[in-house]
Amino acid sequence: MANKLGSATSPYLRQHADNPVHWQQWTPEALAEAAARDVPILLSIGYAACHWCHVMAHESFESVDVAVVANENFVCIKVDREERPDLDAIYMNATVAMTGQGGWPMTCFLTPDGRPFFCGTYYPKDGFLQLLSAVTDTWQNRRDEVEQASDQIATELRKMSSGLPSGGPAPSPELCDHAVAAVLRDEDLARGGFGRAPKFPPSALLEALLRHHERTGSALDAVERTATAMARGGIYDQLAGGFARYSVDASWVVPHFEKMLYDNALLLRVYAHWARLTGNPLARKVADETARFIIDDLGAGGMFVSSLDADTAGREGLTYVWTPAELVSVLGDDDGRWAASLFEVTATGTFEHGSSVLQLLADPDDAVRFERVRAKLMAARELRPQPGRDDKVVTAWNGFAITALAEAAVALGAPELLDAATGCARRLLDLHLVDGRLRRASLGGVVGDSGGILEDYAALATGLLAVHQVTGEQSWLDAAHGLLDTALTHFTDPDRGGRWFDTADDAEALLVRPADPVDGATPSGASLVAEALLTFAHLAAEPERYINAAAATLASATPILARSPRGGGHWLAVTEAAVRGPIQIAVACTGPDSELLSAARRFAPGGAIVVGGAEGSSTLLDGRGLVHGQDAAYVCRGQMCDLPVTTAGDLAAALGAAV
Repeated sequence: MANKLGSATSPYLRQHADNPVHWQQWTPEALAEAAARDVPILLSIGYAACHWCHVMAHESFESVDVAVVANENFVCIKVDREERPDLDAIYMNATVAMTGQGGWPMTCFLTPDGRPFFCGTYYPKDGFLQLLSAVTDTWQNRRDEVEQASDQIATELRKMSSGLPSGGPAPSPELCDHAVAAVLRDEDLARGGFGRAPKFPPSALLEALLRHHERTGSALDAVERTATAMARGGIYDQLAGGFARYSVDASWVVPHFEKMLYDNALLLRVYAHWARLTGNPLARKVADETARFIIDDLGAGGMFVSSLDADTAGREGLTYVWTPAELVSVLGDDDGRWAASLFEVTATGTFEHGSSVLQLLADPDDAVRFERVRAKLMAARELRPQPGRDDKVVTAWNGFAITALAEAAVALGAPELLDAATGCARRLLDLHLVDGRLRRASLGGVVGDSGGILEDYAALATGLLAVHQVTGEQSWLDAAHGLLDTALTHFTDPDRGGRWFDTADDAEALLVRPADPVDGATPSGASLVAEALLTFAHLAAEPERYINAAAATLASATPILARSPRGGGHWLAVTEAAVRGPIQIAVACTGPDSELLSAARRFAPGGAIVVGGAEGSSTLLDGRGLVHGQDAAYVCRGQMCDLPVTTAGDLAAALGAAV
């Protein structure tokens, strides 16, 4: 027996390759070993940027005392939740069902066939040793209790995975209005965001509220309160750009310091949309800086890696926090005091040991001085120990980045962002698409074995459709077509129209087949595929299959919007687009530099479909050409179309109608 994680394609698993615990990856062979030895499975699930995962690893998994007990009495399996979200979803549901809460590291004890009978999260070393002893005693001497508990939990998990109740209301403007009203009742009007601390960036809800504003003229103030509070708070890196994963307080001051690709990609989409809609300078600044952070700090081989760690040299936030004395040491007395006042760095501090997280509650009165100060602080920060980077490339999260970068390229007039989006899309298709099927992740240019899940197909398809609309290149549309056909073949529920499984029908059979439609930190696979289908249906030469699938998918999820809309942010965003048609804008023009096409992209509401080119160059331009020799925009809502317009002003007027 030995630790078998050295060859893993997950940096998180490789972090544990030198543990004395005999970790294995989740494989049929590992489960078979547990059955052959007649011992339970110790399942530990975490991710590379997780602070408490590092703490438990240092305290327990690096301990010979723990290893001796664990290796003798268990088959020890380590899982990266980002690489195997299917396993994470199943056992997180079990953990929440048993304990009332969940989190990482997740610590579960399973029968050899994968049924959980005890679950928890972080344990200090002494408590963990006691737990290992108690579980071993129960397994050896009270097996009937284990079997009874595991059967009950497995039954409950199967009930939980049965899907949403049927008979919800139809998707409609009135349903969207109801959902928005319910969301806004939970808004923290004083500090931005929704609900209480800890506060996570509500990216999908903000995008939905922007689309709602475009339809009704309301809710923009709620977006601006939350987006401004986050952008000026400590959750946003005021020196280098990019958002941390969440704020531990209600005022967005102190973050949990890990920076995730998915958060930054989803927030880039929001801030770019806000900038395009209003021209707000803060929105433009944050969108630009967040895009640069994604490209510069998370870029690798044309794609984007998963995260930066919360910890640096074993201390959370070490890279990012400052004291007044440190500012003076780097900047001198005058600039140091000025920076301390500007960035809210105080003698008592907002973080630990008298240090402060930088905030920027107001714009500086001297922009030149600010840029000089920021450059000096960045140079000094780069000399500090730096957080670790999880270099794993996750398909879905790169799909989010492709979409956001393509949309930000339009909003900011930054063609280099489109170059980054197309480069990532091309590299992903080359590496992660193997024999027509997506893989979940790669590391260092080597693709992993784990198959793609629904969110991978859907998010990448949406990204490819975004790139197609901006570039006009048919190859991106064709690639998205293939991904959606594969998703329809392998992920739909044949017994319930509109319901989707998160794993493919030919994937490894687990305790249950995950099918969670609720949006969380990232949109659910089902809401993502609804967006991709809705968009593709209006670009496809033969749209009927995709129109029907999109409609059935949206209809299946309306109970979320009716009863718990904060758990359906992306569903709300997609439904807002759907109830307007969705809007399609086809610009007949002589070239990509058409001013009318540029105007169409600037004015288009979120979720609208925009194409441009010569008559017949795409489905939406069949039979639609120039008008009296001038570029012409054809605006349709679903199957109803307006007369063509030839000026930006007339196009803006055509798009301003409320539903």
